[in-house]
Amino acid sequence: MQTLRIKTPSTDGAGGDAERTGTGPGRDLSPLLAGAATAVAAVGATLSLTDAGTPLRGPCTLFFLLAAPAAGIGAALRGLETFGRVVAALAGAVALNMLVAQAMLAVHRWSVRGGVGAVTVLSLLLLLPLLRKRAQE
Repeated sequence: MQTLRIKTPSTDGAGGDAERTGTGPGRDLSPLLAGAATAVAAVGATLSLTDAGTPLRGPCTLFFLLAAPAAGIGAALRGLETFGRVVAALAGAVALNMLVAQAMLAVHRWSVRGGVGAVTVLSLLLLLPLLRKRAQE
């Protein structure tokens, strides 16, 4: 049987500060990843609304159609743990996209621009209570 030795942090403040505070290189990538995801989603919405003929239109638009409603739903589910919030937000995003597509097909008004516009409006409506709450604080 092997004994594991646990190194305790020193109390003199020398060394290890970058590990405890999270200020070293690569420690806090979440704002960078959020910005990159926002940029890709914005490019996807723009490419689909302008009907550009680039091969990036499909993947970027799909990312927008999943990320925009998921961001709104995830913001509303602040009380859940991270993994549960991600799973619920992605499931809600898929359900919202399916409902938009089904409604547009039912009334014979299907179009890519209309679908992206409807998902955009519904995603903004999901984010509205959070923005209102932050403005009151």
